[in-house]
Amino acid sequence: MDTIYALASARGRAGVSVLRISGPEAHRAVSSLGVRSLPPMRQAALRKIYDEDRLLDEALILLFGRGASFTGEDVAELHLHGSIATVSAVLRVLSTRSGLRMAEAGEFTRRALENGCLDLAQVEGLADLIDAETESQRRQALRVLSGAIGQKVDGWRHNLIRAAALIEATIDFADEDVPVDVTPEVGALLTHLISDLNQEVEGSHVAERIRDGFEVAIIGAPNAGKSTLLNALAGREAAITSDIAGTTRDVIEVRMDMSGLAVTLLDTAGLRETEDRVEKIGIFRAMDRAAQCDLRVFLDDGSPLMLAPKDDDIVVRAKADLVGEGVSGLTGQGVDVLVQQIEQRLLKRSSGSGTITRERHRLALVSAIRAMESAQEEVKADFRAEVAAEHLRHALRNLDVLVGRVDVEDLLGEIFTSFCIGK
Repeated sequence: MDTIYALASARGRAGVSVLRISGPEAHRAVSSLGVRSLPPMRQAALRKIYDEDRLLDEALILLFGRGASFTGEDVAELHLHGSIATVSAVLRVLSTRSGLRMAEAGEFTRRALENGCLDLAQVEGLADLIDAETESQRRQALRVLSGAIGQKVDGWRHNLIRAAALIEATIDFADEDVPVDVTPEVGALLTHLISDLNQEVEGSHVAERIRDGFEVAIIGAPNAGKSTLLNALAGREAAITSDIAGTTRDVIEVRMDMSGLAVTLLDTAGLRETEDRVEKIGIFRAMDRAAQCDLRVFLDDGSPLMLAPKDDDIVVRAKADLVGEGVSGLTGQGVDVLVQQIEQRLLKRSSGSGTITRERHRLALVSAIRAMESAQEEVKADFRAEVAAEHLRHALRNLDVLVGRVDVEDLLGEIFTSFCIGK
């Protein structure tokens, strides 16, 4: 296997830049930089590194042995002074060493997967952790990276294998002295498993929203103060404001962190009957996007609306600066109260979050549930053991796909291209 190297920290000028080397030649590569005395494993030491007789830098060197590193291979890290020139010089020297090559996107993490240091769900959790913008996203990603999904899958597999073994016993040892009536235990195991998996599927929708962010639409008639409110919430002029009705024609988005949750606020076109073809398009987009949002804030200025609020939506009086109550983006009156209402509703929804965070996870669980339900029907009805056993094998296969044990090669390219080179 090739030994790979790449900058593991962000590109550009920095106080310290970390260069990672992984593979069978990793430690030799450090020695080739003129380092005569390598530090003990996992003990950082300051060493000068050279290109022949030319001093490159004085770097902090950290070595990891095979089986005790992120990738599972021999790994070396060079903590360099973070100038662009220094990093470029060291990378240029490494490119001349035999057996070494520049890493591809996500290759370090892929090697961790291939060497059994991470499962596929943990790899996805690492990608989410790198992309995390809010506290909730960080906590969720860290939970997945720590192996929470794999631990649950191991428990489900254990019970599923037990149920499959009981059914297989009635097939393989039908003429011998083994218990034939396994239906009570098999039925109980499958009922419990189906319940657990259904609960995870239900919680996955909220987990996905935490990962991708909630959407909150501001709805109201033209000139109800939607754009002014959006600007007040964003703390900047994100939307054009005017006393001319119909100024907002498209959906304007502002990304915010609200109590640790990623939230996208949407300013939409004012809802009214109009003959203006362009405004009609904006109103259609507003209604379509609002229908898909997690929460809607209705600014009520007394005008009839073309969209009815749902039970959990927020309805607040518009233009409090004129009517004395409600919310006003112009003066800030009621804005803090509105923010608290939005946060409370979204935090309440996020409390039902599951461990499963991606559509791929959910589809694997749904397929496993269907297979187990089919096996359960066979057990309850005519007890066609061969058919029930095949359904359980299919369920096991779907759980293995979830953590990347089988049939995931076609997913790997897509997943790892989202990683940076040094990861």
